[in-house]
Amino acid sequence: MTLKYKQILVAVDGSKEAEYAFKKSVSIAARNNATLNLVNIIDTRSFAAIEAYDRSIAERAQSFAEELLTGYKTEAHAGGVQNVNIIVEYGSPKTMISKDLSKKVAADLIICGATGLNAMERFLIGSVSEYIVRSAACDVLVVRTEEIPD
Repeated sequence: MTLKYKQILVAVDGSKEAEYAFKKSVSIAARNNATLNLVNIIDTRSFAAIEAYDRSIAERAQSFAEELLTGYKTEAHAGGVQNVNIIVEYGSPKTMISKDLSKKVAADLIICGATGLNAMERFLIGSVSEYIVRSAACDVLVVRTEEIPD
């Protein structure tokens, strides 16, 4: 049994929680000489709320995701991680991360932020991190943001 991670999948969405998860993933990937798979899932369910589905919304979401991941890739290289993949997908973040993408990249560790949702969204759809912890086939690290003292 090896205690080193080889394929780390980190889910980022532009939130502060995801940024903390990304920063932690860089140090873990560097220590393990692992491949870092940066993932952004464009949640197509949010498009349903917009009556006239407008292609430009999807295009803007795609370019935001690509910019975000490209910036993180540069930062990961600067942090000593050689192998970095960028993955942008459409669908439900919960199932895409824990089932489809983790299998696709043969992830042995998934890293995600503690929450990207407000209390009402968590109540209605459950948090992504909670779902990943329950359903992933590999180790999961849920990163909490540092509390800023008052």
